[in-house]
Amino acid sequence: MIQNNAMLEILERAEARRTARRGFMKFAGGGIAATAGLSLLTACGGDDEENATAPPAPTPTPSSDAQIDIDVLNFALNLEYLEATFYSFAAFGAPLAATTTSGVGTAGAVTGGRAVNFTDPVVRNYAREIAADEVAHVNFLRSVLGSAAVALPALNIDGGANGAFTAAARAAGLVPATGTFDAYASDENFLLAAFIFEDVGVTAYKGGAPLLVNKTYLEAAAGLLAAEAYHAGLIRTVLYAKGVQTPSLRTSADAISNARDSLDGASDIDQGITGTGTGLTGTSNIVPTDANGIAFSRTVAQVHNIAYLTNTARIGGGFFPNGTNNRTDALRSSGAN
Repeated sequence: MIQNNAMLEILERAEARRTARRGFMKFAGGGIAATAGLSLLTACGGDDEENATAPPAPTPTPSSDAQIDIDVLNFALNLEYLEATFYSFAAFGAPLAATTTSGVGTAGAVTGGRAVNFTDPVVRNYAREIAADEVAHVNFLRSVLGSAAVALPALNIDGGANGAFTAAARAAGLVPATGTFDAYASDENFLLAAFIFEDVGVTAYKGGAPLLVNKTYLEAAAGLLAAEAYHAGLIRTVLYAKGVQTPSLRTSADAISNARDSLDGASDIDQGITGTGTGLTGTSNIVPTDANGIAFSRTVAQVHNIAYLTNTARIGGGFFPNGTNNRTDALRSSGAN
């Protein structure tokens, strides 16, 4: 009953945030619908019409600029599907509502996922808060995209031997080649699993924001980036704090960072939670930045490689076994790669 009440609370919070954000988009005006001639915002109806029937598929062809905005927002939606599904299971043992996962492209099933039996109430409450934010992000992006929103693709968030978390942990050296990493087994495993996602989300938003043409959506993307940065900073802070007492936890987080670097190209841009360099070795590194104190970016291709757990530019694998529901080629031709 306690878990059910908590889930209801989180859904209420997510709905309140969705209503507020939907109001912002209506106030801001312009946007995809006006630019492309599409009735995207009306797909979710008015604020009190949650069961309104979605309009028929649009017949006008979006302008190239509007299509770029649609592509970028759908790219973000795929990542938010992954994060929201993971956190929803970890915090409450429940998937996303079926009404928030349909859309364009091939709808997929979710493999794995279950509630974490948290022992630290602080980590548990952080997980619930982040879950509310991620569910709200999904609802927000779907409300903006309307009938152009992509469906939830197949996701692998399994904690077993064939799970993407195990594959990532093996690549990072957290477990041996035949070992298993269960993201739901403990507070610490949950934090390490969340660390895989959160930094990638921040760099993906920063890399995708310059591609947006409409300033209304650029501002919204900046807000989403800020929320993801808060999440990433929180996860990094808790991992470092716990790592002071358990150094192997801090070492594991740094190993995940190195594994991400091995997937996103030749450049060494990722940073762990432990400082390096003159006067910094062993200190905390809560905010990964460049020499100017600015967070770095990742391209669409780099983000996909990390999510697919590959450095060979294949389509699908890892957390998205069949690939994302993205028009990746369109994004790449727009300078995203």
